[in-house]
Amino acid sequence: MKILVTGARGQLGSEIRELSKGDNIHEYIFVDRDELPLNDLTTIVNVLDAVCPDVIMSGGAYTAVDKAESEPELVDTINHQAVAVIAEWSNHHRKRLIHISTDYVFQGTSDTPLKEDEPTDPINVYGLTKQRGEQAILQSGADAVIIRTAWVYSSHGANFVKTMIRLMKEQEEISVIADQIGSPTYAGDLAKAVMDIIQSDNWTKGIYHFSNEGRISWYDFAVAIRDLQGLQCKVNAIPTTQYPTPAKRPQYSLLDKSKIKAVYSVAVPKWLDSLKVALARINSDELASTNK
Repeated sequence: MKILVTGARGQLGSEIRELSKGDNIHEYIFVDRDELPLNDLTTIVNVLDAVCPDVIMSGGAYTAVDKAESEPELVDTINHQAVAVIAEWSNHHRKRLIHISTDYVFQGTSDTPLKEDEPTDPINVYGLTKQRGEQAILQSGADAVIIRTAWVYSSHGANFVKTMIRLMKEQEEISVIADQIGSPTYAGDLAKAVMDIIQSDNWTKGIYHFSNEGRISWYDFAVAIRDLQGLQCKVNAIPTTQYPTPAKRPQYSLLDKSKIKAVYSVAVPKWLDSLKVALARINSDELASTNK
């Protein structure tokens, strides 16, 4: 089986690349914006025709949430129109598709974990384009699995965990939002879930949710990072109103993972356990870089 992974240098793509090294059965082809520019719809079709994958793992996206507010047309091309092209190709050639979506498709006003059939109502450009991407997949008729995830971090690239570590080392005191609720997702866990689904004998199309287990705020997350790293920085809890951003964020985006656990029997580790694993990786990478 030939598996094409888009967004190869992103957090999820990087984790899938590492896990794929232990898979001697399937062929993995990794492409990023250089090989598969998602803002060039014609090139997308040409690349898919040339590779002709059995499964497309669609992880590439425009993810700069605040910047998206100022360039909505580009964001729509990448997160919606490109996804529509991939889905149509998948349906036409009878190939499978796994697409990564986001909690940002929701309004964020719920107070109970969000199920897959909850109405979507995005509050920013990024969320709107991701919603349109989901809708395009469903309308295409493609044999597709859509996975919504949230608060993704890893030892790769830029993310909340690595930013917090840097700021806490540089400053004696920082402030972090305490009234946005959800659960983080370690990209290594998401990558394992994606690969389990790809290799499953029980492929079942539809929308699924995946994040780590637990219910926390960004403030709780920051405090845990500080304590596990043994840092001394003071972390202040603040409301969203004290940290305005160009794009609005959902106040509540805790995802219900019951469906993906029931259908695919994927492991969903607790957020704190996964954070410990990720920090060990981050610290190991930093040590290796220092010793070069």
